[in-house]
Amino acid sequence: MTGEPTNAPCRIAAALFAAALVCSAVLSGAARAATLAEKAKESGCVNKPVAVSGTLFKCATVSGDPSYFNVPGAAEAEPAPRTAPRTASAPSPSGFPKVDAGTQKGRDDVRRKVLSEELATEEKLLSEARVAYADGAPKALPEEKSDVEKYRDRIARLRQAVGIHEKNIEALKKELASVK
Repeated sequence: MTGEPTNAPCRIAAALFAAALVCSAVLSGAARAATLAEKAKESGCVNKPVAVSGTLFKCATVSGDPSYFNVPGAAEAEPAPRTAPRTASAPSPSGFPKVDAGTQKGRDDVRRKVLSEELATEEKLLSEARVAYADGAPKALPEEKSDVEKYRDRIARLRQAVGIHEKNIEALKKELASVK
């Protein structure tokens, strides 16, 4: 040792800090992916979610209906390419069975009734979700009083539930409008 001061502690601290930053970046990316996977699972997705715009994602559910959900903190994603619009369908082949007007009217009536019942159910669920959400300030549960993150997670889930029910109601009203 020559008696000169060394900067070894500073260099070690700088190296540890850089390693911590790298780990943080890697882990935050994994957390975002897990969050997207969790949101997809909560929404009942049966396929891989597709970015619609920004942090909004879309997937198909078991019933075949689309589910939309927002993943806060997800990297701003490019929207999925849109498929070409459907063209008018070709006329039925000559031997294709036809449904008489009375049978079709009966089917439409049943469809309208089912959609109306689903709409009533969704409206009830929406009102319950809004009560639980309490304008973004629901009362903290006992286990959430000591863990603020649990409280924030519950608020996010409640906000998402309200949004899902609103979108479902919008889709059901649109579907009811298209029933003959």
